[in-house]
Amino acid sequence: MRLQRRHGRRLGVGTTLALGLLLGACAGHVGDMPVVGLPANTPARPAVAPDYLPVNDTPPPREQGVLSVEERAQLTRDLTAARERQHGTRATPSKARPSKSPSD
Repeated sequence: MRLQRRHGRRLGVGTTLALGLLLGACAGHVGDMPVVGLPANTPARPAVAPDYLPVNDTPPPREQGVLSVEERAQLTRDLTAARERQHGTRATPSKARPSKSPSD
């Protein structure tokens, strides 16, 4: 009895794995079939596959340096004034706090 259970379980697991592999192997080919696969308005595939994106390439170094404290304060004032103009309220000049620069 125990021997039958063991063989039955192995047979079930083996059958399940075999069916999964067979269905997985067929899935790639079914998608390329003209009747089953792509819709009628799908553009044609390119003859040459595109290259992969350059994920390991680093961008060139920037030409501009980091903003100074004064430039950041001026930019903050300009952006605050623009936001207040869009909201229709009067922009009140406020003294911007200089933030610490990343190099400090």
